[in-house]
Amino acid sequence: MAVANVAACHGKLSCPALLSLLLLLLRALVEPAAAACSVDAIYSFGDSIADTGNLLREGPVGFFASIGSYPYGQTLRKPTGRCSDGLLIIDYFAMALNLSLVSPYMDKGADFASGVNFAVAGATALDRAVLLQGGVMMPPASVPISTQLDWFRSHLNATCGSQEDCAKKLARALFLVGEIGGNDYNYAFFQGIRSIEATKAYVPQVIKTIMNVAKEVIELGATQIIIPGNFPIGCSPSYLSLFSVSGTGDLDDRGCLKSYNAFAQHHNEQLQAAIDDLRKANTDVTIIYADYYGAFMHLLDHASILGFDQGSLLQACCGAGGAYNFNMNLMCGTPGTSTCANPAHRVSWDGIHLTQQAYRAIALSLLMEGFAQPADAVQEIWSC
Repeated sequence: MAVANVAACHGKLSCPALLSLLLLLLRALVEPAAAACSVDAIYSFGDSIADTGNLLREGPVGFFASIGSYPYGQTLRKPTGRCSDGLLIIDYFAMALNLSLVSPYMDKGADFASGVNFAVAGATALDRAVLLQGGVMMPPASVPISTQLDWFRSHLNATCGSQEDCAKKLARALFLVGEIGGNDYNYAFFQGIRSIEATKAYVPQVIKTIMNVAKEVIELGATQIIIPGNFPIGCSPSYLSLFSVSGTGDLDDRGCLKSYNAFAQHHNEQLQAAIDDLRKANTDVTIIYADYYGAFMHLLDHASILGFDQGSLLQACCGAGGAYNFNMNLMCGTPGTSTCANPAHRVSWDGIHLTQQAYRAIALSLLMEGFAQPADAVQEIWSC
């Protein structure tokens, strides 16, 4: 599936020709191509943005207590442990590579021929002890990325006959290292014990942890890695509900919180700088930065043509009412909450996570509209 460069048409997205092209590209994300792909497995590390069922099998609690029951998974007609009504970005990546959906590591009866997903909803980049030193509490079921890396090592030990076998196997795999770090910041902000400036102190540690994971998988034989940045958290109904104060001038033209989006951009800038250094030290490895921030903003700016309801872009589909349909004490799926009539017309699913349709649009932007760089490397990986 070749990557189409439609960036030049961003200002003319209403033209029929571009709309037709977008529809064709969307169809390509879910219809297998005939040509063989250069990637035959995906290994994923991260949090709820990528978890396809690990936390569900561990036993979800707190924010995530309801992910194993409706309305979660309603578009798929069954709950799967995904924090959405349906599929995630990683699912669209897999389908675009002609792979089956990547099974969660905790599903011991799964077929891992297409790779393994180690991501866990609620996961952090930093270990529990590090966050506790700053007074930040992790939920009981939270799994740091260091544990996910331990799972990966155990998986390799159980499936590879030798280090050479592993290296050969991993050379044809695609690694997703993140998105991770969002929960380190969420826990600090949501618990009300860390200001934006104080939470910035975590950023270098989070970035270093992400880079250490990338370095380790490279040492083990990885040749193709995607490292995503963080979403614009200031556009999340959860942040807007908790931190938006009228009269402060903190809302931008989209209605998002400027201060929290600036924090997300700070993280992403530091991450991109670290990725540049990692590329210089590993010139034989393809390292792609996935601009989740830019892809999400692109979705908001072109929401109507992508089929989203322009009047509810910053409102959760599933929630308990209020300006943003989000209540921290009444999370989606609990008594007192309800679900919108058509999740496909909404961007936010539960105020923290996105809908299948939003993840699909973001996957399209990453693969085909230049929001993952370098674009030529993206085209080479998804050239099937």
